[in-house]
Amino acid sequence: MSVCYSCPRKCGAERIENEYSKGFCGMPYNAVLARAALHFYEEPVISGENGSGAIFFSGCSMRCVYCQNYEISHNGFGKPVSKARFIEIIKELEGRGAHNINLVNPTHFVPFVRDVLSEYKPSIPVVYNTGGYDSVESLKSLEGLVDVYLPDLKYYDSEVSLKYSKCADYFENASKAVLEMHRQTGESKIENGLIKKGLIIRHLVLPKNTDQSIKILNWIADNLPKSTCISLMSQFTPIREIGEFSELNRRIVTAEYQKVLDEFERLGFENGFMQERNSAKEDYIPDFDLTGI
Repeated sequence: MSVCYSCPRKCGAERIENEYSKGFCGMPYNAVLARAALHFYEEPVISGENGSGAIFFSGCSMRCVYCQNYEISHNGFGKPVSKARFIEIIKELEGRGAHNINLVNPTHFVPFVRDVLSEYKPSIPVVYNTGGYDSVESLKSLEGLVDVYLPDLKYYDSEVSLKYSKCADYFENASKAVLEMHRQTGESKIENGLIKKGLIIRHLVLPKNTDQSIKILNWIADNLPKSTCISLMSQFTPIREIGEFSELNRRIVTAEYQKVLDEFERLGFENGFMQERNSAKEDYIPDFDLTGI
């Protein structure tokens, strides 16, 4: 049993193996997984030709109203696995030629992930793929075990993060987390078109929220090197009617995305990934059917 302070909510829930907790995420100590398979829809330096070995964790420390992985993040669909089985899954993905082990939304399972990677560190890079709502203390505990950090930096203003993700302190924590990630990895290292070490900051442009995007880009410019890699995503896809959030019941328009791209260029960033407008479709959402679990 462990008392959990893994994410910034620090709810202090008891996390016991195979017993779903009363904490915010509702998860046990050991990982609950929904899918483990080669994934081809990440940034090119992560997916490469063979695919990224993506392991999707269930549950979440946030409650994003527009989440594309709603079935697993909000509803908790998935299967609990032991450390031994998790290590087997990593080895199976290595054997299938994955370019990396991509831990998708592992924030609320950091103690388990740390225990697994301390016992078995794969021969390929470990990617920590997160919504950005991470605590610096948790990230420090992973130093030397994670090779690539792939965080979202979603919002700047607390009223927006509270409205859309039920965490008013999102930027306060996510900004500190990103700085810690950069401290650990330093300058990104890319070999033969694949990232081996480093930081890629993702930002999803939301309808009628380009002001958040502009503020995020300016913060990055003020606090990190201009060589920092930024992935500006246009893939927002409304997958259900979101009631009171009527502004999110559509895809972004070209003018919104272009406004953000123009600011990226104005600020003089040197490395980035942009998306085609046809990336905003449900085809890119994987099936959460326990494949590979």
